[in-house]
Amino acid sequence: MKYSLYFIIFSFFFLPDVFSQTLPYLKKQGNCTQLIINEKPFFILGGELANSSASDAEYMNGIWPKLEAMKLNTVLAPVYWELIEPKENQFDFSLVDHMIENAGKHKIKLVLLWFGSWKNSMSCYVPEWVKKDQKRFPRVKTSSGKTLEILSPFIKENWEADKKAFVALMKHIRETDKNQTVIMIQVENEIGMIENARDMSDIANKLYASEVPSELIQYILKNKKMLIPEFDQYWSKNGYKGKGTWEEVFGKDIYTEEIFQAWHFARYTEEITNAGKSVYNLPMYLNAALNSRGRKPGEYPSAGPLAHLMDIWRAAAPSIDFLSPDIYDKGFENWCTLYDRNNNPFFIPEARRGPQTAAQAFYVFGAHNTIGFSPFSIESTSDPANEPLVKTYNILYQLTPLLSEKQGKNVTAGVLFDEKEHPKKKIQLGEYVFEFAHDYTLGWSPEAKNETWPESGALIIQMAPDEFLVAGTGIVATFQTNTPEKNTAGILSIDEGSYEKGQWTPQRRLNGDENHQGRHLRIPVNQWGIQYLRLYKFFTPYSINFLIPGSSTYRWQSYILHL
Repeated sequence: MKYSLYFIIFSFFFLPDVFSQTLPYLKKQGNCTQLIINEKPFFILGGELANSSASDAEYMNGIWPKLEAMKLNTVLAPVYWELIEPKENQFDFSLVDHMIENAGKHKIKLVLLWFGSWKNSMSCYVPEWVKKDQKRFPRVKTSSGKTLEILSPFIKENWEADKKAFVALMKHIRETDKNQTVIMIQVENEIGMIENARDMSDIANKLYASEVPSELIQYILKNKKMLIPEFDQYWSKNGYKGKGTWEEVFGKDIYTEEIFQAWHFARYTEEITNAGKSVYNLPMYLNAALNSRGRKPGEYPSAGPLAHLMDIWRAAAPSIDFLSPDIYDKGFENWCTLYDRNNNPFFIPEARRGPQTAAQAFYVFGAHNTIGFSPFSIESTSDPANEPLVKTYNILYQLTPLLSEKQGKNVTAGVLFDEKEHPKKKIQLGEYVFEFAHDYTLGWSPEAKNETWPESGALIIQMAPDEFLVAGTGIVATFQTNTPEKNTAGILSIDEGSYEKGQWTPQRRLNGDENHQGRHLRIPVNQWGIQYLRLYKFFTPYSINFLIPGSSTYRWQSYILHL
């Protein structure tokens, strides 16, 4: 007993890690995954800095007031290998310390982006001592024999150098970030191969002619019924072979070359990620530059953590917690759908900054149970406090306790209108079908005649069988039951209001002109709001015609029946 007491006292004073806060971690809730901080769900309402902003502390001093004015709860900030290890084995973490210290002062969490071996395919952020020593740190080659400034993933010396720096970074964060300001890590940035679908160096060619690694074969055989459809379809064309060279198993074309390259990019990344997690086990993810506009492998950053290669990355890099899309092109909803499947936790680390993000944020929280949302170059604004996205975030802050409870339980939905050609969408929640439309479909605004319409969107949460919360901007909604032949949906009441400390506070009762005499719910363009909707059902009248005898001739008589 005496020695046990001494051990407890010693542990309390000299082993603070025993009593430290739990590290951020990922947790399943229903059909989604949430980021948990201090044992509570945390939603990233954030923004990513422009690539070079965090490279100078003085420059960042002018940005922090903007970030504070935008009331972001998280900033995604690069950490540059070339600046933290300017000379081999000599580390300088002053910029990292500056970011952590100032984020803490402004009550902002950090997601650090490791700009290590690759950034947008290229190895532009590796230190000078790596760039200059191409013999020790080889690059990839094209089919014409040209050397590219892309570190080869086939060379152990390359990943060992990257791993050493990344481990040093994670160790430094563990030792200095006492308030756990850093909540997540992005490993590398938009990994991919360009000009060709794969590296054409001698070592790559030799491995390409070799058998597919048994680890990959075992994974795809074990998970055959759960593979991404695009990959399953591709593998099936060659007969679901379970042994052979890359071309024997997957066929002879550039898509097989991309699969091969993806495997080796992923194995390289796994070396780095696993080593970093063994030092400081924060959630870690990868971001992807998307293969848009019908391009073929080699024309886009090929072999990265792309949606159609998700199975390859999962098999080769199990330490990575999830894969995320950087969405800059059209088709926002489709890109989200491609990454929100097969139990891949959903997060958008980059989106094109602009007024459209105000609608996109509502959509991803409603339709995709997202961990968070983060437009790129968030500081590039002259009026940070009045950015449209800030107005959306203000509402999402209010709804955080509610979303924490409701996510993953099939009681949330989202709509997004980003093309004038598709102004209406239907969704079903419970026994009701909502038809949402862009506000301009009403034709009440002069701007409705414009060639383009501002993007609009909404988040919908079912609160009870007949009660719904709708938050958004620029939308109008009408309602029907899922059995229209029996019942019609009517509006019992609509209240505009706010959530305060998790409790609904009604304000205006919307009726008359505000809901078109009980016909719809509306949040106009350039307005943001939360409305609490209560619906009810009433019988649908049916007319049935009967042929009955008249005084001299038979005549038809119509009767209204309430069923």
